[in-house]
Amino acid sequence: MKSRILKKVLFLIPVFFISSNVLYSEIIILSECKNLNDNFIKNEYILDLEKSSMTRNYIFDSKTYKKYRITDLSIKKENSIEQFIYKDKNLFLTEKMGYPQFYTQLIFQKNNPVIRVKTVINNEIGITEMSTCNKVEVFEKES
Repeated sequence: MKSRILKKVLFLIPVFFISSNVLYSEIIILSECKNLNDNFIKNEYILDLEKSSMTRNYIFDSKTYKKYRITDLSIKKENSIEQFIYKDKNLFLTEKMGYPQFYTQLIFQKNNPVIRVKTVINNEIGITEMSTCNKVEVFEKES
């Protein structure tokens, strides 16, 4: 009798641990984003928290594309950019772009339509609003 109960318990322990280790991951999509300086046909940000990545998909409107194309021939009208992100308290930040004395980072918050940019010059920090998105969707997936 005790042997049967012991076998059942030993069988159920791994089952419990396997079922309790279900992984949850989130994907946050910010779309229909209006930039304060430039105009876009499409401007969206996809944050994959499981992969720690941010993908930005955008298409410049003709006027903005011409403005940037004049000074940089590598500019494409339609582009996709992927960057590493990490969590700091309740914020999601992109990797630092630039040099140690001067760099920028994008700042996101869950369920917040405002995207901000952090600029650091010689340890002086400035944070400004860059874009406001009309649509914020948070998807949770189970695996």
